[in-house]
Parts: sequence; C-alpha cells; structure tokens
Amino acid sequence: MEDRPPLPPFTAETAAQKVRMAENAWNTRDPQKVALAYTPDSAWRNRDLFINGRDEIVEFLTMKWSRELDYRLIKEVWAFRDNRIAVRFAYECRDASGQWFRSYGNENWEFDEHGLMRRRLASINDLRIAESDRLYHWDSCGPRPDDHPGLTELGL
Repeated sequence: MEDRPPLPPFTAETAAQKVRMAENAWNTRDPQKVALAYTPDSAWRNRDLFINGRDEIVEFLTMKWSRELDYRLIKEVWAFRDNRIAVRFAYECRDASGQWFRSYGNENWEFDEHGLMRRRLASINDLRIAESDRLYHWDSCGPRPDDHPGLTELGL
C-alpha cells in the first residue's frame, strides 16, 4: 500500500497539513479523489449513516454533492495525538430551491500507518442562512484560497 503523507504520529504542523489536505480534497467535490484518502475498509459514521469501504464512500459523496450545491468547506484542527486528529468544520451550500445552509460539525479521525484514514466519526448540525449571510466566497470546486479566513478568523 502506498503512503499518504503526512504520516502518524502527528505533530501540530503535520496534523494541520493533513486537515488542510482533506479540506482541499473535499472542496473538489470529486468522490473518487476523496475516497482515495481512506482505507479500502474505512468505517464512517456520518450523522445517522454508517458507511463502510471506499465504494460506499463514493456512493455517499456522490449523493451528498448532488443535493448540497455550491458546497464550500473549511476545516480546523481541534486536537491531535498519535494517529488521531479531532477536527471542527463548517460548510456552506444551497439546496435545489436556493435555500442556503451553514452546517457545523466535529469529526474524529483515526489513521493507519500509511496515513490513510480508517475511521471517521462525524456529528453535524445544519443552520438555514440567508444568501447575504454567506461567508465563504471563493471559486466553486476548488481549494480555499490561502488568504481566505479560516473558522477562527471568521468567528465560527
């Protein structure tokens, strides 16, 4: 199996790198690309769904991004130790009717020795927002620009 650096055990610097890499990948909204960061037998809990393996990850993300339009995500390290990283995040998206949402959440990640995520536990809450309340303004389907504020800077 090929390594996906940075590898555990994580430092503050490598945990932040891993989180930003995940954020950038999710902002592509490319389920196949995103799934490659997970072990073939990765286990997820996402809200009330239990997802197992890359095929189910691709299926879930394909469905997710067909409903969550103009999706933009920011992640931030909350804590780390050894092969685990705790992340807080918020994303903005709209539904097909044009209603905007900001979804807030926390994730617990566990990695194998190759730097692939083998477990992802996500708790997420959704908040309806007006389009004028959006805070994420960068080109769709791409990484957050380096000069765009993160969660802490945005007060989220």
